[in-house]
Amino acid sequence: MIDAAYVRRMARYNRWQNESLYGAANRLSEAERRRDRGAFFGSIHATLAHLVWADRLWLARFEQTPPPTTTTTPTTMTTTTMAPTMAEGLAAFPTWPSLQDARVACDAEIVRWADALTPDGLAGDLTYYSMSAHREISGLRWVFVAHFFNHQTHHRGQAHCLLTQCGLKLQDTDLQLMPE
Repeated sequence: MIDAAYVRRMARYNRWQNESLYGAANRLSEAERRRDRGAFFGSIHATLAHLVWADRLWLARFEQTPPPTTTTTPTTMTTTTMAPTMAEGLAAFPTWPSLQDARVACDAEIVRWADALTPDGLAGDLTYYSMSAHREISGLRWVFVAHFFNHQTHHRGQAHCLLTQCGLKLQDTDLQLMPE
């Protein structure tokens, strides 16, 4: 089982790595950030947008608050699902500045949540409706929190690869090299 100290460290690692990714992506043109590069979400922008959307969704699950809203028409939201679809989440950040602002705010929320987390916040079960699996999912809360950070690392790795393919140099990614 993970503990609250691990969660706090990973929250700060997430913020540090996002600062590196966005700093590198800022050196690209809008067209280069949006170019389909054959990644799962296509472009650098879409990959990073998915990550903000998913982070917001997981935070809402952990804090038992309403899911994030989007500025798009909620055509697929129902009272049963009560969550935006993945496509709506990707469309929630139509401009690079809106995506950057959302990332900074989301990272601050993740750190705030992690700093307030108690052992009880990792105990017990969590149940949520998964739009991707089209069903309710239940499991150990701490496993979902570990997945939250694993999911971030997975998609940041994709973005890191895409940015590297653009010829950009990013900061180290080793956890032990994170500035305190």
